[in-house]
Amino acid sequence: MRRKIAFVVQRYGKEVMGGSELHCRMMAERHAAAGYDVAVYTTTAKDYITWKNEYPEGETILNGVVIRRFRVNRPRDIESFNRFSDWIFRNPHGPEDEREWMERQGPASRGLVDALAREAGNHDVFIFFTYLYYNTYWGMKAVPPEKIMLVPTAHDEPPLRLGMMKDVFGLPRAIIFNTESERDMLGRYFSFEGKYGDVVGLGFDVPEAPPVARFLGEYGISRPYVLYAGRIEPGKGCRELMDNFLQYAQGAPGLDLLLAGNLLMRLPDNPAIRYLGFLTPENKNAAMAAALATIHPSHLESLCMAALESLAVRTPILVQEATDPLRQHCLTGRCGLFYSNPGEFAEALGVLRGDEALRRALGRNGLEYVVSNYSWPLVIRKYEKAFASVFGKD
Repeated sequence: MRRKIAFVVQRYGKEVMGGSELHCRMMAERHAAAGYDVAVYTTTAKDYITWKNEYPEGETILNGVVIRRFRVNRPRDIESFNRFSDWIFRNPHGPEDEREWMERQGPASRGLVDALAREAGNHDVFIFFTYLYYNTYWGMKAVPPEKIMLVPTAHDEPPLRLGMMKDVFGLPRAIIFNTESERDMLGRYFSFEGKYGDVVGLGFDVPEAPPVARFLGEYGISRPYVLYAGRIEPGKGCRELMDNFLQYAQGAPGLDLLLAGNLLMRLPDNPAIRYLGFLTPENKNAAMAAALATIHPSHLESLCMAALESLAVRTPILVQEATDPLRQHCLTGRCGLFYSNPGEFAEALGVLRGDEALRRALGRNGLEYVVSNYSWPLVIRKYEKAFASVFGKD
C-alpha cells in the first residue's frame, strides 16, 4: 500500500525560492520519486511580504506532486504587522492578542485549514513547514495530533516566546530538526518528552564538474572573487556584509564580491561589488566552485542551504559566528571560518584569500561533511524512521 503524505507550507512553486519553501518542495518531490503518494496544501501566494493571491486556486501537478492551493483571505500590511509585532513582543498581552498577531502574520487562508479538516482521514501523515505561520498553527488543530510531523526551520527569535507556540511544538507526534544547534535552542523553550525527534536537514547532490570556464566567460569575470547567494536584503546580513567587504577592500584591493539572488536593497556604487542576478542551478554551482569562498552573513539560520551547496562543490565558507548552526557547520565539518566583527571578517577573508592549500583542505573536508550528513539516501532513511513512529500508532 502506498503511504499518503501531505505537506503543508505557506507558499509552494518552482518560482518560490525561500529557504523553508524550497526545502519543502525538495522533500515533497524526493518522496514522490521514492514511491509515496504526495500532496501539498498551500496558498495562492507567491510573495512572502504581502501574501498577495497570484497563483490560480485549485489543483495542479508539478514533478509528480499534487499541489492544492487555497486563496489567502486578506493580504498582509507589513508595516502594520511590524508595529503590532513590536508591541506584542514588548508588552504584557493575552491569548486573543496572540491570535490577532497570527492572523496578521498570515497567510490567513481559512479554505486551506478547512480542507485539511476535510481530508484528515485521507493522509497517513501531515508534515508542516515551518513553525511560524497561520497555516501551521491553525492547520495542526484541524488534523489528528498523532498524524502530525513538524519541520520547524527555527532560529532564536521573539515569536518562539509567544504562549501560542506551546501548541505548535506540543501537538506534533514527531519533530524533524535541521541541525543539533536548532534542536538544542528549541529545547530551551519546549519539552519534547514522548515525541520522536531527529536531526535530518536536507539532501544535496554533488554536482559533476560545474562548467566554471563557461560561467566565467559568460559573465566576463576575470578577477578573484567571493560570493554571496540568496536573498539580498538587510535582514539576511547583506548590508553588514557589504560594509565589511568595502572596509577590507580599502586595504586589500583586487578582490570582488559577487551577489546572486533576489535583489531587495540598494547596492553600494562600487565596482568591486557586482550583482549577477538570478543564476541557473548549473551556473550557481559554477559560481560557487570558482569562488575563493562563499560568505553567509545572516544572523538567523536553521540550516543554510547555500552554505551546504558551496561545500558540495568543495568551496569553503565564511560565516557569521553569532549564527550557531553556521558556526557548527564550520567546526564539525572543518570546512570554513567564522567572524563576529569587521576586524575578524577582514582577517578571516585575508587568510582564505592568501592560502590556497588551506582553501583546498577546507573544501575537501566540506565535501566529506555534506556526503556524510546530507546525502539524499540518508535523509530519506531518516524520514522513513520518523514515518514509522507515526504509522506505528495507527
